[in-house]
Amino acid sequence: MDFRPAAVKVQQYVGEVVYIYAFDLAYDMSRQPIRELLGQPVAQFAVDASKRSPRHLFFYKPQMVRLPPLERLGPRGPVRINRTVKILPVGAISITVSVPFAVERVEDLVDYHDLEFSNGVLQDEVRQLAEEVRRELAPYYVRPVQQLAPEEAYTVFCIRSPLLTADGAPLSSENWLRAHRREVASLLTQEPDIDHLSTQEADESTGRYLSYYEKDIVVVDWDAALIVDEPENFDETLYVIELANLQLAELEAYDRILDEALERSYRDLGERHVRSRSDILRELRDIRIDLARFNDELSNITKFFGDWHLARIYENISARFHLGDWHRSIDGKLKTLDDLYQLLKHDQNNWWMLTLEVTIVLLFVIDLVILVLGLKH
Repeated sequence: MDFRPAAVKVQQYVGEVVYIYAFDLAYDMSRQPIRELLGQPVAQFAVDASKRSPRHLFFYKPQMVRLPPLERLGPRGPVRINRTVKILPVGAISITVSVPFAVERVEDLVDYHDLEFSNGVLQDEVRQLAEEVRRELAPYYVRPVQQLAPEEAYTVFCIRSPLLTADGAPLSSENWLRAHRREVASLLTQEPDIDHLSTQEADESTGRYLSYYEKDIVVVDWDAALIVDEPENFDETLYVIELANLQLAELEAYDRILDEALERSYRDLGERHVRSRSDILRELRDIRIDLARFNDELSNITKFFGDWHLARIYENISARFHLGDWHRSIDGKLKTLDDLYQLLKHDQNNWWMLTLEVTIVLLFVIDLVILVLGLKH
């Protein structure tokens, strides 16, 4: 038996869809300040402290640039889209695009997942923008990528609160979610046919939700999230989600680097006269040092102290992205690299010890020969 409350008619859903794209552009980045990007001044990102945040709230503050808004013809008429680019010192960028909406039903937002304009697809526009950023930032990058890897994309539906019923009464966000759980699950999973969505899938997709006040709620899933809150509180929640999405993109990129390094090391160890042991040891040592530093930097960009609510949001989105599993996978490969390094180092030490012993024996033989020849004379 379904004990969910009956759905209450909401006057209108107003807000914006925020599309988050993370791109890995280089192995590393120089620490020189960037003054201008794509003709716009570069500033430092900042989050306004809200009334639910402590006075000493700490956020990692990357460099960012706001690009001029664009006019596009969307699925429901003309829209004005805003774009921002954040530059991370780990050799990555994050591009966000916000598109406003006003719909009568939650399920009407499903069309905004793979957004298409009259002149093309949003994803293609963003990828072209990332290519322009990559070319302009090339002097700042260390070992830039030859071509962009597939982006890590995430969609966030931001609905302004308070939600009002047909007679104008404010509606609790948690009560609204209970009454519209299937519709929200359909939105997050991009499933247009609500009736065919199972109860189990609806509960699973909306199971990770958090609420602080009566009027706000955050529901996170693997491919999309829903925020119901006052507009001035969107930024901090969006930024936490953006950092987690960026972490996922960087972990995937460094996982590929580790796979290539391991494959190259196995090949070098299995074949003779490919590279010297010293070259292999040097490469393994450099990778170990670089990835240790990368791990510290990647952890530092998601440090925020004091605000336990944002920490809970990050914990939930991290669980959805399986960031812990990615970290464990990379740690395991780093351990394999470390074992290879120790094995090669041990073999090199053994070779030097053998060389030293042979040298000592040769010197001893030479001394004997000289001694015997001296006695004869």
